Amino acid sequence: MLQSAWSLDNTLPVPKLPQHWARAVIGALALLCFGISYDGDFVFDDSEAIINNKDLRPETSLSNLWEHDFWGSNLISNTSHKSYRPFTVLTFRLNYLIAGGLHPVGFHVVNIALHSVISVMTLDVFSVLLGGLEHDEKGRLISRAPKASFLAALFFAVHPIHTESVAGIVGRADLLCALFFLLSFISYCKAFRKYDAEGEFSFYWIFASLLLCAVAMLCKEQGITVLTPLPWKRGFFTRILLVASGGTALLYGRWRIMGTGPPAFTEVDNPASFADSALVRAINYNYYYSLNTWLLVYPWWLCFDWSMGCLPLIKSISDVRIFAPLVLWFFLIGIVCQALCSTNTDERRILASGITLLIIPFLPASNIFFRVGFVIAERVIYLSSAGYCLLLSYAICNLSRQGRRFKNFISVAVTFLVILNVMQCVRRSSHWRTEEDLFTSALSVCPFNAKVHYNVGKNLADRGKEISAIQYYREAVRLNPKYVHAMNNLGNILKERKELHEAEKLLSRAVAIQPDFAAAWMNLGIVQNSLSKFEEAERSYWTAIKYRKKYPDCYYNLGRLYADLHRTVDALNAWQNATLLKPNHSLAWNNLIILLDNTGNLAQAEAVGKEALKLLPNDHTIMFSFANVLGKLKKYKESENLFLKALQINPTIASYHGNLAVLYHRWGRLDLASERYKLALKLDPASPGIAENYSLLKKKFEQARKG
Repeated sequence: MLQSAWSLDNTLPVPKLPQHWARAVIGALALLCFGISYDGDFVFDDSEAIINNKDLRPETSLSNLWEHDFWGSNLISNTSHKSYRPFTVLTFRLNYLIAGGLHPVGFHVVNIALHSVISVMTLDVFSVLLGGLEHDEKGRLISRAPKASFLAALFFAVHPIHTESVAGIVGRADLLCALFFLLSFISYCKAFRKYDAEGEFSFYWIFASLLLCAVAMLCKEQGITVLTPLPWKRGFFTRILLVASGGTALLYGRWRIMGTGPPAFTEVDNPASFADSALVRAINYNYYYSLNTWLLVYPWWLCFDWSMGCLPLIKSISDVRIFAPLVLWFFLIGIVCQALCSTNTDERRILASGITLLIIPFLPASNIFFRVGFVIAERVIYLSSAGYCLLLSYAICNLSRQGRRFKNFISVAVTFLVILNVMQCVRRSSHWRTEEDLFTSALSVCPFNAKVHYNVGKNLADRGKEISAIQYYREAVRLNPKYVHAMNNLGNILKERKELHEAEKLLSRAVAIQPDFAAAWMNLGIVQNSLSKFEEAERSYWTAIKYRKKYPDCYYNLGRLYADLHRTVDALNAWQNATLLKPNHSLAWNNLIILLDNTGNLAQAEAVGKEALKLLPNDHTIMFSFANVLGKLKKYKESENLFLKALQINPTIASYHGNLAVLYHRWGRLDLASERYKLALKLDPASPGIAENYSLLKKKFEQARKG
């Protein structure tokens, strides 16, 4: 076994590079692995954390970042996931400001650069853990095991499990947390470089370590775990008191910010945590741990989401999967026993460091202290993978000491593993570039995951492939009969395809399963309205509004119902509510103008039209409706200007040309009217109204000639 830290490198078949070259190689390989993702789209969770997150917008107060969770919800809200990461959101906001909007390239480039920097930093961390540092003849600090440290950092840089953290923009929380985690660890180590010989240490560097831990915690909750492995060396009790006090203060501050209420998760998010039996919960939690470990060992079985049937619960001892946790604990206990029984202090320290770095950062995701909102999330293993890489490097060092034959085999195996990992990183990064590739790549990994089928269906629907989308939505509902979001989306498509009776059944099921599902209530109301079930539709709309007080789209659809029932005042009130809640609701403004026009309230219609155009100055539909009102008020020039502006934006709409022709007709500018009628009929020859008006104009021309 190991005799000294130097012996780690003696037989290791890895080139010994100067420190600056080692850093350059590791940084370059990290860029090579994930660089292909630089021009990827916003995918999966990026929609909620970035695209729909108002905290990124310059007009939103910076103070909101300290009151909201990672997804932009208020921390005290019942729907908040309590993920408090203001520093991460701040970097997203800086990306937004620098790029001048939501341009994904800048977001991706920062993630890739962060991983490269972190990979280089692990070289220093592994140097400390795999042998420590010493002064060379020139007084410079150098690693006592440079080749072993380089190998561990190399494995970390090219590990495919990091793809989600790097190629998925929301993974920045894990990257920033890891960055400050490592900085905190390095700062703590610096506290002993000058004072260790006398058993003293620097309070300055310990304070810096605690401060960096706090920053890591504000990037992601996992950052607090860096405090666990810190107080090792002489002066243990003094330092553990300092670290424990700082950690307690940080946890208390985090608890006060989050509030006393835990985040609300559902059974589909984490089914094992909802199992009635404590034994079933324990077995499945341990099964999840074994799968996380397997993903570190064999990172070719990756998926963007592991919930909803991807991993059915183990409910019986006859389930062969029960052996996976046994295998995991066999190896973990073996490593721990080796560390405890070893007579070599270096080996004990290295094994203890590897196990600690593997397990401790994973604890917040373990379901031990609190329920988490996922089954497996690859990005939460980002830091833990450093512990795995440390142990793997140490194992290879020991194997290389077994003789020349082993040494040659290890040289080939390490080269092959690095190349294979780089290829897998590039392949997996390409999956994360678009939602279509990401979602479809999961079908072969988790074919029984309803959420995978739902996301594939949603992506197809967004691209207009409704028939294919229907198939995937149906499969999602088949796999999870309580999947209300899949029912809602499927019901929407069927509604658009006029398959109203099936749509009504699906949406009714959805609201029966989840009575507070406001969107499904609104869609059910639309379907019931189309089926002339007006009273039921009205009840559905008001139920939706009951569960979502500020729901402009629902008020808009409620207004349409009232308009169909000739309840003019109710319709106007509903559309006014829609515009108050959403000032840029174009359809509500347009319908207000049209209804006021049709009921002869031209002065009010004019006032509403002016207000609408102030808010939506480039909306051609509002211009068109408002121009019709102005024409009836005989404000011909103003009406003409609006018609022409609307046509400049969209010149292919026949009714725009036709109504402008009617305006010219009333105005007495008959030649211009004739030209517009011809253009309108060219665009829509079958329009009876335009043809009839043009016929009247031609009669007027004939009468003028006869006269």
